[in-house]
Amino acid sequence: MLEAKALRSGYGRIPILMGIDLAVRQGEFIGVFGHNGMGKTTLMRTLAGHLRATGGSVTFGGEDITTALPHRRARLGLGFVPQGREIFGGLSVRENLRMGAIGLNDAEQRIDRVLEDFPRLKPILDRAGGVLSGGEQQILAVARCLCAEPKLVLLDEPTEGIQPSIVDEIGETLLRLRTSRGLTVILVEQSLEFIRKLSDRVLVIQKGTFIREVAAEGVAALADEFVGIDAA
Repeated sequence: MLEAKALRSGYGRIPILMGIDLAVRQGEFIGVFGHNGMGKTTLMRTLAGHLRATGGSVTFGGEDITTALPHRRARLGLGFVPQGREIFGGLSVRENLRMGAIGLNDAEQRIDRVLEDFPRLKPILDRAGGVLSGGEQQILAVARCLCAEPKLVLLDEPTEGIQPSIVDEIGETLLRLRTSRGLTVILVEQSLEFIRKLSDRVLVIQKGTFIREVAAEGVAALADEFVGIDAA
């Protein structure tokens, strides 16, 4: 479904990704794990088109998207939920969802379907995004992305700063959508427990390259190696 070959990227003259090889099959949940500063978010931003690749290639659904702009990738079915959520604080929850379905003829129907998957949002549709709790904002960010009905979602650190009950809710919803919608996900995460529950396999990144692939059942063993990363 998505394939990156020898992918390189960075900021100005500072290289971050040093030759990433990645292949994701339809319906797969892939975890990306590692210390801060190793290239996780840079990878997601490069795959989403928000950061230009300086080398290598990216294909999605058999189409070369290496130089495609973010809106082109979105139209092809590549969704992105960035770290920090980036919702529109001055817009209501409903208006944020409409932004996720902007330009689509059946936008309201898509929003209604997403609200069935995220019922927590129904009572707060008229509330401004900026006054929501961190957990509610994260749910909104994921829901907004899904309004476009993407084929693959890039999900960057969804549990950061969120209460455990909502972390569990997000995880359960994603697993349910995997079955009901055939959702495919690349998940960047620092919580070993969350990444273990959701991922089929986990790729460990260090200094801009993948150094190891770990099966889901082997993720807990990384806790001793990556001291300081949340294993709970």
